[in-house]
Amino acid sequence: MAKRSQAREVAFQVLYQDDLNPRNNPAITDAFIEEQLGGGELVEFARSLVAGARRNRAQIDVILGETAEHWTLDRMAATDRNVLRLAAFELLHTDTPRAVVIDEAVELARRFGTAQSGQFVNGILDRLAPPETRAADRAGARLTE
Repeated sequence: MAKRSQAREVAFQVLYQDDLNPRNNPAITDAFIEEQLGGGELVEFARSLVAGARRNRAQIDVILGETAEHWTLDRMAATDRNVLRLAAFELLHTDTPRAVVIDEAVELARRFGTAQSGQFVNGILDRLAPPETRAADRAGARLTE
């Protein structure tokens, strides 16, 4: 597993735990991150993802609710909902390439969700991206084919 992929997986696990146990002690989750990743830049990357997703959760939830046609966040599986929160934060608030964020999110959804989770997450994240980004991605894909 790629190193940043591992940090995203740990960040997802923390967000999932937050969702199921809102009174979760941040010191415990921080220790979990440290224990799983062993220190260094991966810990900092995972911490930044968790902190950003937590800080922007209300905004992200509104955006996801508007983007997920015929779905409310409450109806989504907790795994899908938290993969989407993590990916939406990274799409909207970091400079990670869109294709990387979506690929990583789909992989997390497949690994931790249901048989349909990967497609579900992919569809929502694809709609979440601004139209000009999607057009640029398609143009870039044609250039590399």
